Amino acid sequence: MARRRLKNTYFFVKMHLNIIPTPMTETKKIFNLIQKEIQRQRDGLVMIASENYASPAVLAAIGTPLSNKYSEGYPGKRYYTGNQHIDEIESLAQKLALKMFNLNEKEWQANVQPHSGSSANLAAYLGLLKSGDKILAMDLGAGGHLTHGSPVNFSGRLFNFVFYGVDPKTCRLDYREINRLALKHKPKMIVCGATAYTQKIDFKKFGQIAKKTNSLLLADIAHIAGLIIGGAHPSPFPFADVVTFTTHKTLRGPRSAAIICRAPLASAINKAVFPGLQGGPQENIIAAKAICFSEALTPKFKRDQIQTVKNAKALAQTLMENGIKLIAESTENHLVLIDCQPLKISGRTGANLLAETNIYTNANLIPFDPATPLNPSGIRIGTPALTTRGMKEKETKIIGQWIAQILKNPADQQFRRQIKMQVIRLTKKFPIYQ
Repeated sequence: MARRRLKNTYFFVKMHLNIIPTPMTETKKIFNLIQKEIQRQRDGLVMIASENYASPAVLAAIGTPLSNKYSEGYPGKRYYTGNQHIDEIESLAQKLALKMFNLNEKEWQANVQPHSGSSANLAAYLGLLKSGDKILAMDLGAGGHLTHGSPVNFSGRLFNFVFYGVDPKTCRLDYREINRLALKHKPKMIVCGATAYTQKIDFKKFGQIAKKTNSLLLADIAHIAGLIIGGAHPSPFPFADVVTFTTHKTLRGPRSAAIICRAPLASAINKAVFPGLQGGPQENIIAAKAICFSEALTPKFKRDQIQTVKNAKALAQTLMENGIKLIAESTENHLVLIDCQPLKISGRTGANLLAETNIYTNANLIPFDPATPLNPSGIRIGTPALTTRGMKEKETKIIGQWIAQILKNPADQQFRRQIKMQVIRLTKKFPIYQ
């Protein structure tokens, strides 16, 4: 049924393109490039920790005429007419967002309109704080996100951030140090969550620290939302006051975001989203989120989240057995972080070498990195997309061996050509988007 809907959506687009009385040369070029990108995804191993494959049903919802409708406001309180069906879709998405995390609708509320994780975080900041207020968050170099106070980001320009990092020896969060910083600075908000941290986050400890300083606690679970739903990572509920998350990554929905907050905070956050930050929401994307949330409630999704962590652990162990240095020497979630310094190559060089073999990763800062963000010392690798394709520990170990040999032999082009052929053969055993 899902494949039929996706096929029908494709023919809907094709039909409307065919009736436009112009040569449409550029349009054909765009669709040819789309087909090439689909083939790249089929023939490659997506190991960028923030990427995944959305289901055909999610993709079908994105490509519907819901995109035509303006719906400024919220269900039942719109500024345009004709939103009766849109209201039902968005209300359902809100309910499903809470259901994913087993939350009571009287105590928590969901806003499914933010376009991205960045805008979700900004809405939380602007809705609950004043410009210049102090926020304690994870440093970008230690694994935090740009929106956690980086000076080149809006967050660092609008608010007064102070940072915690990781222990220099273990590369793990030091909760005593975080507690000390919170007591010293007494921030209005504490942000926990990361984009390149390989260990579990103890949200309960963060909640205890936030209570001591009467700080709001924001948990940014963009990367680990799916793992939390699947029981593969501790939950930020009920310790956090606000939780933001993207709907792709481990959640494998559309590229977008959502906010869940305690009910008394909902009005302020809703106003920060609209009219504070954006006008009309993207209702085709919200429909896709609703589908994504419903898929996240299935037993298969939850099994896949457990498998994602198993695959990451197998990958980490294989890399270390083959002489690759990892940050924290382990993983407890969906990603591993390689330290390329012993290999005498940069993270960007390593990521590019892997890309030549159709293994896609990204260069990344590592804790206490002596290099620059543009050419960092690390490579971030994740297993969500491999797991979505159906791969397990057996395949992940093979891939880990390939990665280690590629990085340890950067001058061997012939070897990379051989690995690329093996990668393509492996992907054909685990097809996507047939």
